[in-house]
Amino acid sequence: ARLAWRAAAGRRTLLSAPQPPPALPPALSTVLDRPPSPVRVSACPPGGGFGGTRAPFNPEMCVAKLALLTGRPVKIGLTREEVFYCHRGRHPTLMNIRTGFKKDGSITGMHFQSLLDGGGYGSYGVASTYYTGALQTVTYKVPKYRFDGVRCFTNKPPCGPKRGHGTPQPRFALEVQLDKAAVALGVDPADIRRNHLHPAGGITANWLKVGSMGLGPCIDAVVEASGWKDKWQQLPEGKGVGLACSSYISGAGLPIYWNAMPHSGVTVQLDRGGGVAVFCGETEIGQGSDTVLAMCVAEVLGVGLTDIRLTVADTHTTPVDLGSYSSRVTMMMGNAAFQAAERAREVVAKAVAKRLEVPSVRLRFAENRVFDVQDPENGVPFPKAVQWAEAMFGTIAVAGSYTPPATPGKYRGAGVGPSPAYSYSAAIVQVDVDPETGVVDVEKIWVAHDIGQSINEMLVIGQVEGGVYMGLGEAIMEEMAYRPNRFGVHKIPSMLEYKSPTTHEMPPVETFIIRDPDPNGPFGAKEVGQGPLLPIMPAVANAVFDAVGVRVDEIPVTPDKVLRAMQSKDKRYGPKKYPDLRIQKTMKVKTLEEGGDGTAPRPPRGAKKEVSSS
Repeated sequence: ARLAWRAAAGRRTLLSAPQPPPALPPALSTVLDRPPSPVRVSACPPGGGFGGTRAPFNPEMCVAKLALLTGRPVKIGLTREEVFYCHRGRHPTLMNIRTGFKKDGSITGMHFQSLLDGGGYGSYGVASTYYTGALQTVTYKVPKYRFDGVRCFTNKPPCGPKRGHGTPQPRFALEVQLDKAAVALGVDPADIRRNHLHPAGGITANWLKVGSMGLGPCIDAVVEASGWKDKWQQLPEGKGVGLACSSYISGAGLPIYWNAMPHSGVTVQLDRGGGVAVFCGETEIGQGSDTVLAMCVAEVLGVGLTDIRLTVADTHTTPVDLGSYSSRVTMMMGNAAFQAAERAREVVAKAVAKRLEVPSVRLRFAENRVFDVQDPENGVPFPKAVQWAEAMFGTIAVAGSYTPPATPGKYRGAGVGPSPAYSYSAAIVQVDVDPETGVVDVEKIWVAHDIGQSINEMLVIGQVEGGVYMGLGEAIMEEMAYRPNRFGVHKIPSMLEYKSPTTHEMPPVETFIIRDPDPNGPFGAKEVGQGPLLPIMPAVANAVFDAVGVRVDEIPVTPDKVLRAMQSKDKRYGPKKYPDLRIQKTMKVKTLEEGGDGTAPRPPRGAKKEVSSS
């Protein structure tokens, strides 16, 4: 629901749940034919965004205009069916990959092509299109890379960003193709990935700078915990395991509307009672960003969380933060909060150092005290320290901000893909497939995520397992279906018919947090909001192949597709050709030493695995 009203002095207030509040005032000023400064947007915690509220929507424009015309508060609420037509779903994407491999599984080059169904409007379609080609290179070493992308307008509801924003589709294609290559080459799928990771600190073929790189330990963790070496190709018929990996950005290197201004700002104000007021435009959409903001400031100032007071997501009272998208909040808001808290600490430290007659570098802020680290008894409570500082310098209010480092890429499209840091995930899925019905039962999932450094471990685990849940839904059942010849009319515009996993379908999940602190992150932290979703879909598809020897090159992997693949000559279900583009076969694997069509048969159960070294 959206609520708008006309306030005093000609101001307009919109109460909504946008992921990027700063994007709304300029858009509303165009609709209202008024300057943006009187337009106030206050974001309510929606409990979840996942990209669905990334763009300004028609209801927000309508309530603001109606409130202006009537002079009265106006509220609009959408029915569930209207949500299906209004909110941006994931782009259906057809992909073709041609990859060169050596015998040991190393990649010599890759040509990736994607064709996106964008629906009836643009939304963030340009960025989504670029994202389908941007991040293939930051996971494995790809010395030569080419990408072609096309987004089409169709008579369907518009597509846009959804958790992962353009990266789950290509990750599915790449990880399934890697599995095909491993089988064709006689290499363990875990080894074909583990042995050819992109090095930390390197520059990719498309000029993306990789920082810390914890994917190796992620693979090691899930391989050991799942017993992968004793299960792959060795379980009874109908049971199988599949492995996939992923990477994701920790915030985009450039904003949607390019400019040189900071991506996030935080203001910290200290009061005489020891309280800390923190102001930031960040938007809490269920990911725990309010907690992360409070923890960053509390850690620097050495106070408790109960001493922190937050004012967030209000365009009239908080500094600009570009919003909750692209897994950017912890990285960018966290760095801005760290800088603001550091500046506040410096002011307080100067006053305390003068009173205690010790160098400020020897002062420690911890447990609501400021004390000499060489003589811990020589110190004062934090409130007293703030009072000394205010007496010396006046009211203490400081600001911090963050702008990502410049991207090394100079070509068109270089604004999509660069990030201060990349996170990495690895997942193994174990399935039981009924060969008579094609029903896929996911028995257990092992997932490891490279978080850099965990600021709040419970939030991290919640985000990882939430991503696993959403990925599982996309892998086995969730699908936007339309009636034929009805111009984009939904078959199932309700949650009664649109199926998502329940507690019955959700398997046990064993989660591993890999710590490899990144120097660009606050306290070394990287993203966790979107990356863990990406490997689940291809891991399910790869596990189905291990179980019954068929390839389902399309998600969701539903029983009818499994059965049709089992009945087909090539033991495969998926698109056969890339329409209107002169490319021979989809998901084709080529090796330098021997040709292959990417559909190599599964070796017999119990057959000795040939694993080459590199």
